[in-house]
Amino acid sequence: MNLLRTLIVSFIIIPVLTTNSYAINNTEIVINNAINGEHRTKENKTRDTYRHPNKTLLFFGIKPNIKVLEILPGRGWYTEILAPILKDNGQLTVASFGDNHPNDYLRDVHLKYIKNLDKTPSVYGNVRRIVFNEENHYLKDIDSNSQDMVLTFRNTHNWIKYGGVEDIYQAFHRVLKKGGILGVVQHRAHNNDDVKETAKNGYVPESYLINLAEEIGFELIEKSEINANPKDNKNHPKGVWTLPPTLRLGDTDKKKYIEIGESDRMTLRFIKL
Repeated sequence: MNLLRTLIVSFIIIPVLTTNSYAINNTEIVINNAINGEHRTKENKTRDTYRHPNKTLLFFGIKPNIKVLEILPGRGWYTEILAPILKDNGQLTVASFGDNHPNDYLRDVHLKYIKNLDKTPSVYGNVRRIVFNEENHYLKDIDSNSQDMVLTFRNTHNWIKYGGVEDIYQAFHRVLKKGGILGVVQHRAHNNDDVKETAKNGYVPESYLINLAEEIGFELIEKSEINANPKDNKNHPKGVWTLPPTLRLGDTDKKKYIEIGESDRMTLRFIKL
């Protein structure tokens, strides 16, 4: 009888494990195809070694058939990868600065980003575009409880510096479905650093960010060192922008900062309870 029970359980479990393994492998293939796609710029591909997009997106649990909201995509580094992953069976929504942003620089970043999307409709034609902030109403055009995943890459320091960080994380919580995932990558300060001071240099203490998200109603599932860089001591003349890819000091100590590489970053996965 025990042998029979074992055989029955084995017949049940093995197909489930095989199916899960297939799904993971299939997702990884889709991610790698996007990363290696000809639509990506050469400049952006050279930064893969610092940003580890395959491992990062797998850590967040992305799947090709879910709804993903990318927050302030900037010039579109991650959009290049997310769009083809979600193009056929999922939905990518990007929340950018908007055509009428009052800051000339940020408006220009947005317009160039949108122009780039429009140049390749075969990749970006299904990407939904919304304005991130309309009169301090964040993600106004996103329905509550509608998104499977929200992703924000290297943005939180600005929301601390200029204000609104609590309201923004509340907006993330609002638009996510119950059980939805918030994925955060952020330049990482020392945990005992003053939050407002270090945010001016682009860095945020990991303990602060975790506490912020959990006070709003998220729960930290896991954190990863995928994007860690122990060479980054977080003490640079022009903050995080001293390092690649910005290299704000120009040729001054350029070799030194290139050898350090891009910043030390936390990678955090939260769930909406």
